Amino acid sequence: MNRPSPAPTVERADDRHRYEILVGARLAGLTAYRDHAEQRVFYHTEVDDAFAGQGLAAHLVQEALTDVRRSGMRVVPVCPYVAKYLKKHEEFADITDPVTPEILHWLRTELGTLT
Repeated sequence: MNRPSPAPTVERADDRHRYEILVGARLAGLTAYRDHAEQRVFYHTEVDDAFAGQGLAAHLVQEALTDVRRSGMRVVPVCPYVAKYLKKHEEFADITDPVTPEILHWLRTELGTLT
């Protein structure tokens, strides 16, 4: 008899600068960010292949954006998945800031990826 999968839960892991989605005790995916003043800059989202096709990325990003709204911050969607999600979910438009060259330069510096 198959037991149903546990409901996914989303947790903010500030020490790792990311939101994590867990299925049971397993890390199924994450969306990574860095904070820049009052902006939370999302730059990468991934879901483990073992959990693909279950809508976990959308659930993860929705919970992350809801948390950003609760915290009074704004969203900058550098991550292509987060940007795509925001285009389909206009309820977050009021807390979304554009990706600018200045933000991209700051993020590269923050992540240590400047060449």
